[in-house]
Amino acid sequence: MRRVASIVLGVSLLASSALATTVKELVRFKGQGEVPLTGMGLVVGLPGTGDSGKEALLARPLMEVYRSHGMGGASPRELSAAKAVALVTVSAVIPASGALADDRIDLRVQAVHNASSLKGGELFLVAMKGPFPTSPVYALGQGVVDLPDSSSPTAGVVRGGARMLRDVAGPEVPDIFELIIDPHFSGWAAASQIATAINSRAQPQGPSVAVAVDERTIRVSIPEAERGDRAAFLADVMGAEVNSSLLDLPAQVIVNSRTGAIVVTGDVEISPVAITHKDLNITTTRPTPVPSAQNPLIERQRWADVRTSSKPSENAKLADLLTAFKSLDIPVTEQIAILQMLHKTGKLQARLVVD
Repeated sequence: MRRVASIVLGVSLLASSALATTVKELVRFKGQGEVPLTGMGLVVGLPGTGDSGKEALLARPLMEVYRSHGMGGASPRELSAAKAVALVTVSAVIPASGALADDRIDLRVQAVHNASSLKGGELFLVAMKGPFPTSPVYALGQGVVDLPDSSSPTAGVVRGGARMLRDVAGPEVPDIFELIIDPHFSGWAAASQIATAINSRAQPQGPSVAVAVDERTIRVSIPEAERGDRAAFLADVMGAEVNSSLLDLPAQVIVNSRTGAIVVTGDVEISPVAITHKDLNITTTRPTPVPSAQNPLIERQRWADVRTSSKPSENAKLADLLTAFKSLDIPVTEQIAILQMLHKTGKLQARLVVD
């Protein structure tokens, strides 16, 4: 009998009890958004993997650093063979909740020209400004570059590398304000449940303070008696518990293309399908085929056979496919590409969100 190399995966998923979540995990205040910061800087200390310096555009910033530290006199020709420095773009995001002076936030750096790797480098001190030409300096960035993805050696992060120089506060909350539901959770059922939860927590005995305006908007009125202690009222609003099982949300597959994280909500199914991607073949079968003399099971290389483990009428589960990916050590970029193919062909029975 031939040895079967295909992977047969059966996952028995048990129904779990409904979990409560809080309003603050589902919404944000209208007008409260993230603020991007940008800058251009130098990553120094590279072991011969930096920019060549032959172009004046690359040598000029390094010459300026020399001059600012009292080491003038260096010429572009002297810097051309260094390859220890790389010109990079630097970016950061102030969270929607704001940031205060001396807070630390992460930086992202990306090589601009012909550097081959930022591994082992350190970001030299750089001023971080807002998104507009007239924006002031909000933070200073500096620190050791970490490469979270070894397949992208010219992109890295400096963890906690930006130190805020000034406060960036969120908008003040007026007497009547709106909460915006995250797109992943939007829907009439979700809006209604969130409004009900707020009313039950913040104003259990009085008139309603929250009303669903549309699928993504909740309008909240602060009662006059609560306006003297606005923080306590807002704490009640944002801390109200919502039964997630009542939100009537569609199954979702949320992918973070930068970190490679794949989050699946609900029991996502895959319709019968066969996909060939590079050297990987994927087949979902319903029910599991029985070998015979006419149709024997043949040994295959890089073959993932994703089958249902219960009733023949049931589709394969996405959890089975992700397990197959892991067992075959499929790169995250290829996993994402396959998920996009499944979604495009209508075989992934869920909403696909790629961040």
